[in-house]
Amino acid sequence: MRAFVVTGPHRSGVQEVEPPKAGPGQVVVDVSRVGVCGTDVEFFTGEMAYLHQGHARYPMRLGHEWCGTVAEVGRGVDPRWLGRRVTGDTMLGCGHCRRCLGGLGHVCADRSEIGIRGGFAGALAEQLAVPVSALHALPDTVDDTAGALVEPGGNALRSVRAAAPAPGDRVLVLGPGTIGLLVAEFARAEGAEVHVVGKAPRSLEFARTLGFAGVWGDDSIPALPWDAVVDASNDPAVPALALDLVEPGGRVVYIGLAGTPSRLDTRTLVLKDVTAVGILGASTGLAGTIERYAAAAVDPRPLVAATVGLEQVGEVLAGRLPDDAGPGPKVHVDPRR
Repeated sequence: MRAFVVTGPHRSGVQEVEPPKAGPGQVVVDVSRVGVCGTDVEFFTGEMAYLHQGHARYPMRLGHEWCGTVAEVGRGVDPRWLGRRVTGDTMLGCGHCRRCLGGLGHVCADRSEIGIRGGFAGALAEQLAVPVSALHALPDTVDDTAGALVEPGGNALRSVRAAAPAPGDRVLVLGPGTIGLLVAEFARAEGAEVHVVGKAPRSLEFARTLGFAGVWGDDSIPALPWDAVVDASNDPAVPALALDLVEPGGRVVYIGLAGTPSRLDTRTLVLKDVTAVGILGASTGLAGTIERYAAAAVDPRPLVAATVGLEQVGEVLAGRLPDDAGPGPKVHVDPRR
């Protein structure tokens, strides 16, 4: 079986590896589509914190935004899963600790993360083994492109739930990457007036094509009352900016991660009576994302700039896009190309 393997910082390639077997409680999925994420880039460059904290090590098989078809089921798995189109949760808790039993398996101290943490092989391969407990079935109305955008969509939906906008509320999204734009799409579907802020002209130009109420450069944010602000950027200065911009009594949601620590003045948080929420993972947002995609309340597919094969993944991780790539922020991989 062919798989994309990262063997060290800036070192990678497609290798022949042993195909997975479905262990007890597991299935094997024929992978149809995989999204390349900023987390994958950090593993490729060697910057990802998990590498330095002992949660991950090279060689690694990346890929945690995926969809495919169940090709094999292990002992104890309902055979009706065979042939079903699925996507799945990235976060795999131990299942028996206090956090897991309380519905917080995505922050289990002993969790694995598919293609990220704990040595669990990712989906940048022709096949993927995954626990059946992580699966979510995809309806026919959610195609492979949308199916591989369920995981980032789940992160975005959780962010919007945390922002809790009422119809007519004004929401500001800082960062027009995949997560930020999906946050904006989900917030708009809730009836909010949505504005997006970014830096790169290319990103801003694309965001303007999506029809939000406003798209602004970071030096031209209008002085409007923002009921909720979502930081979906990777800039260490933006968390404090989000807190400064939000209305007193409003909500700030942090989904983006910077490569260095951010400074936040908690006096501002207290004196403005602001609710601040951090979001890690898509787990509890996956089912709702599938429902919204299936109902066409949100269409994530315009965000995909290109679909490449496994041989091109290294180029993409190094920041080199295909010549025919569109303006969107996401690149997908078809492992069977």
